[in-house]
Amino acid sequence: MKIVKEALAGTMESSDLMVKIAPADGELEITLHSEVIKQFGDQIRQVVEETLRAMDIREGLIMIDDKGALDCVIRARLQSAILRAADVRDIDWGKLQ
Repeated sequence: MKIVKEALAGTMESSDLMVKIAPADGELEITLHSEVIKQFGDQIRQVVEETLRAMDIREGLIMIDDKGALDCVIRARLQSAILRAADVRDIDWGKLQ
């Protein structure tokens, strides 16, 4: 999947996160800010990287501002932002699991 435009998903509320995605030619850059990065930073990065791999994202700028979101919320917000940024109209839900 290719990132073709900027997109957002999520909120800055407690137990949520904001995901911002933008196109970037030839590189994949992930920026993570979190209130719980010392305790859960590795786990958050793992969920983000797994989701990007599953959705075949190889380039783009991914900015995440986490407020203590659970793994399922991280995955859902990231998927939503990617689908918006890739301008996907028809979703194959089987691939997003």
